[in-house]
Amino acid sequence: MTPPDQSNQLVLIVDDDDDIRDLLSAQLGRAGFATIGAASLDEARSALDCHPVRVMLLDLSLADGDGMAFCRDLRAEGYSVTIMMLTARDRAADRVEGLEGGADDYLTKPFEPRELIARIRNLLRRGQHRDELTGRFASFGPWRLDLARRRLSGPDERVVILSTTEFAILRRLLESPRLELGREELLPERKETVWFDRSLDNRIARLRAKLARAEGGDGLIVTVRNKGFLLACDVTYV
Repeated sequence: MTPPDQSNQLVLIVDDDDDIRDLLSAQLGRAGFATIGAASLDEARSALDCHPVRVMLLDLSLADGDGMAFCRDLRAEGYSVTIMMLTARDRAADRVEGLEGGADDYLTKPFEPRELIARIRNLLRRGQHRDELTGRFASFGPWRLDLARRRLSGPDERVVILSTTEFAILRRLLESPRLELGREELLPERKETVWFDRSLDNRIARLRAKLARAEGGDGLIVTVRNKGFLLACDVTYV
């Protein structure tokens, strides 16, 4: 198996301590990873929606909420980002709760930077292997979606970066081509209000604009009146 290309793996560091974020960012940067930071759960959610985050390092004790509950909420809402919890909570019960709540790994403080980096690389290898078993690339219309790196590329090989939410919506459409998907299926994190707000419409509009950059990409996502949306083409996995 080819080792993951670290330069293409974005790590989100969620911690309300500026010094810890800076320290982790420096350590990961020396190991070849790209990083962004978030000092709160609100900032973390915004980062997930705006950037193609591959791994999130999540502290559990944050000023604006509990990281454990945040992890459970993300999984319930359909976010597939790899999550590693970093915390001083070292009880076995806390570890079990974190892993059962949707975390992919759990590391207690203090820890060796080398162990953190090794664990991140292991998580990336596991994710890559999972994608290879199911098909790493999804081809549809003129586009190809890299399911491991969450990158969209057209016939000219130019890469289009998708946000975490855009990727999740597109992947749900690709999983059910030519089938009508309700609005709550495409944006489950807003299932209670999705019929009344414009969140999904705005994200679909951005996706359509990106898909329309390639000839034949316009019209791939079709609106089904009073129902939702569908992907109007076949999908192949390789």
